[in-house]
Amino acid sequence: MKTSIIIPSRLASTRLPQKPLAEILGKSLIMRVYDQASKINDVDVIVATDHESIAEHVSRNGGKVVLTSVNHPSGTDRVAEVAAKTNSDIIINLQGDEPLVDPNQIKELIELMHRPEVHIGTQCKLIEDGDTLFDYNIVKVVKDYHDRALFFSRQAIPALRDLPYEKWMSNMAYFRHIGMYGFKRDTLLQLRSLAQTSYEKAESLEQLRWLQHGFSVHCMETNYNSMGVDTPEDLEKVRNYLITEMFR
Repeated sequence: MKTSIIIPSRLASTRLPQKPLAEILGKSLIMRVYDQASKINDVDVIVATDHESIAEHVSRNGGKVVLTSVNHPSGTDRVAEVAAKTNSDIIINLQGDEPLVDPNQIKELIELMHRPEVHIGTQCKLIEDGDTLFDYNIVKVVKDYHDRALFFSRQAIPALRDLPYEKWMSNMAYFRHIGMYGFKRDTLLQLRSLAQTSYEKAESLEQLRWLQHGFSVHCMETNYNSMGVDTPEDLEKVRNYLITEMFR
């Protein structure tokens, strides 16, 4: 099945201005993500952006880029605009702020998307510390016996009513959501027409729109970890990590 990895990229960022173009040891953030995705054989890698400066930068550095509408409410909508112009069967929505993403993690998701019953796929990772479990900025997921997501929440779910917080992790496995998605192309194009839902608005999580409209989201467990960049501090962490790796 033909696969495209589409990387949505916006210039606007309140916590880190011009984030996609931020320099990391001589290479921009967006090109580091692009280069990681390009290590996978037999896929088409495309940056989807609403800003001319990003488009020019990616093109100048040898990347494939499509300039999209500036009116998309989400990265998924931006990815869908580009997907509609491709003939790929599988679309991977790879976040543009994950410069250290492991190509093998992307491959895992591509393999999941080859299953005929999977129309939307994503990943989760076992939570191993309480700070992560109770951090509202980290999205959690619960799933059924067939690895289909039941709900995503910023809250720690499920709540263990009769136990104090410090005992939750020793009595229940909790999973954080990894925000990379796979779609069958036709399903992705259907998602564009869905109206926002009450759960989505409450949690500010667009994947709840899909669940509330009756779409299944398969959620596979991964052991890979990554380091997203949202702030100047995150950017410095990535730089320091890469410097350490260079001298290891």
